[in-house]
Amino acid sequence: MTKLPLRLILADLRGAGNVGSILRTADACGMERIYACGTTPYPAHDNDPRPAHVAASNHRAIAKTALGAESSTPVLHVADTLSAIRQSQHDGFTIIVIEQAEKALNLYQYQPTGPSALILGTEVGGVTPEVLATADAILELPMVGRKESLNVSVAAAIAMYQLRFGT
Repeated sequence: MTKLPLRLILADLRGAGNVGSILRTADACGMERIYACGTTPYPAHDNDPRPAHVAASNHRAIAKTALGAESSTPVLHVADTLSAIRQSQHDGFTIIVIEQAEKALNLYQYQPTGPSALILGTEVGGVTPEVLATADAILELPMVGRKESLNVSVAAAIAMYQLRFGT
């Protein structure tokens, strides 16, 4: 098990249920911070700039799957993914993107060597080329079936557990 600090950057996810599931796993894996970027739903908080009905609706939908992790896991909303990346780089974090890409490494062949920020992209399109260009490492989950992708919350769980508990 690594004791290195781990962060999560959620880049424009659409589903509040996915966010709730990710928060629950992030709590289990001891993620120190989660950035909800752009349009990613996030739990309500003090001084929330969203209309009250939007914040409450997102919070309820996230809470259904987070089961309390929406309160125990620090979630910061930032306007764009590149801002979260810059902050993490400034703080000394390696930027890891989970994405199917030509130069991607197998997740199970990667070992973090320092604080790492894991980026997951939108459920349909993944991460943007601009985000991909910031990566210190691009990792993919190996697949042998006919499907070429997993639900983002499932992919997040596999990646978080491997980075935290893998050997």
